[in-house]
Amino acid sequence: MNHYLLMHLMHLLAAFVFVGVVFFEVLFLGSIRKHLPDDIIHPIEKAIGNRAVQLMPWTLMLLYGSGIGMAWRYRAALGDPLNNSFGLLLAVKIALALSVLGHFMTAMWLRRQGKLVALTSKRIHISVFSHMLGIIVLAKLMFAVSW
Repeated sequence: MNHYLLMHLMHLLAAFVFVGVVFFEVLFLGSIRKHLPDDIIHPIEKAIGNRAVQLMPWTLMLLYGSGIGMAWRYRAALGDPLNNSFGLLLAVKIALALSVLGHFMTAMWLRRQGKLVALTSKRIHISVFSHMLGIIVLAKLMFAVSW
């Protein structure tokens, strides 16, 4: 198996985990929260948050590490992204991915400081979810469109 294919598979599997967790938290847990009393939903949210804190750093290391490895293959296109559609879409995708990483690091820092309140967490999750939708669309468009 070649190295690029291995990195691609690792990247897809890590993205599957990360996107799945955020998808669940935004679209399922957000709705479930409205139907359960606080004394039931808070322990559930805390348990999910604790598990995410254990799992996400490893998932993100694999996701970003493999992403960097894959991007290296396209360094020429990234060197002049305004000169080709693939490079431009990949550069925007990378910018969104870096923003997601910034969101994650901010959330972890706020959590450690005891300052990650529900409203801030919700906003971060919705923003990350929106970014991820953009990343997924760009990943497909990179290979489907050109100008």
